[in-house]
Amino acid sequence: MAQKEPAPLRRHAALQPLSRDHHHGLLLSWKIRQGQRREVAPDRMMRYARAFYDEALAGHFEEEERLLFPLLGSEHSLVQRAVAEHRRLESLFYAADERDFASVAAAIEGELVAHIRFEERELFQAIQEKANPAELEAVNEQLRPREKGDPLADWPDPFWRELA
Repeated sequence: MAQKEPAPLRRHAALQPLSRDHHHGLLLSWKIRQGQRREVAPDRMMRYARAFYDEALAGHFEEEERLLFPLLGSEHSLVQRAVAEHRRLESLFYAADERDFASVAAAIEGELVAHIRFEERELFQAIQEKANPAELEAVNEQLRPREKGDPLADWPDPFWRELA
């Protein structure tokens, strides 16, 4: 018998903006997979991926580290793992040059998906369980003013839509 996917976790309102950001990160991974499947030139995917990192991921990582991670403490193993993954992802986005981005794109795609799933399934759940309502409301107040959509909605080179 096939194992069922776990039911989606109910996210506290304070964490919902960051969960929406995660959706855009999963879309980046999907776009990279589409580009690879369609054999798009790696430099085109690299330009998009780096722009996405600069416009969305870098700020997202900063918000998590500044607003959420202190709720568990820097010594907490889940926080240490998340910070290490943030640094690893950052290095992937900037370690590649146009000659090797094809292999790095695959690493970004896989590691970003795994990182998002970890944060959604483990880290955010632990934060929700440990933080008190006042702490979560303080996070909510900090994140509420920012409503983000697709950070690169007007990207001039939608390589993921090309016909094979």
